[in-house]
Amino acid sequence: MILPIYIYGQPVLRKVAADITPDYPGLKEFVADMFETLASSEGIGLAAPQVGRSVRIVVIDLDVLSEDMPEYKGFRKAFINPHIIEFDDKSEKATMEEGCLSLPGIHENVTRPTRIRVCYQDEDFNEHDEWVSGYLARVMQHEFDHLDGKLYVDHLSAFRKQMIKSKLRALLQGRYRCSYRTKPIKH
Repeated sequence: MILPIYIYGQPVLRKVAADITPDYPGLKEFVADMFETLASSEGIGLAAPQVGRSVRIVVIDLDVLSEDMPEYKGFRKAFINPHIIEFDDKSEKATMEEGCLSLPGIHENVTRPTRIRVCYQDEDFNEHDEWVSGYLARVMQHEFDHLDGKLYVDHLSAFRKQMIKSKLRALLQGRYRCSYRTKPIKH
């Protein structure tokens, strides 16, 4: 089932999401719905708060980029209870343009570390603790931020935030267009 994407201004996007246990009701179906929603909205990552649930679940599908990034061929994965344990201070930082399904029409350059250590559980609740680098590290940081009530625009300078203020206000007022189902703020 395709779920509506919650748009900037929805309170759930600013909450710290809770870890879940293996008995979380309907987990497999919810993860499947998240992947279906992600595909229909042509995104590469989706966090549970973006579909209205304040729980620590993220789905990432980088297979869609495999023509340009062959290393991600077949990469389609769910992350349960993910956390960033540490940032590699010795690695460089990189700046790239980011967008977000919850902020349609807005794209900004964001600087992030290129290597991070993450812990998470897979859909069978097997524990993982690994170092991740490159583009996947960026996508994880973007999506895991959602679980901590943060959006990529929070990483922008005061000047850049001021420059996009009218675009953010338009989202709050429900003035935007996108090709996927959304749940804007009620007025």
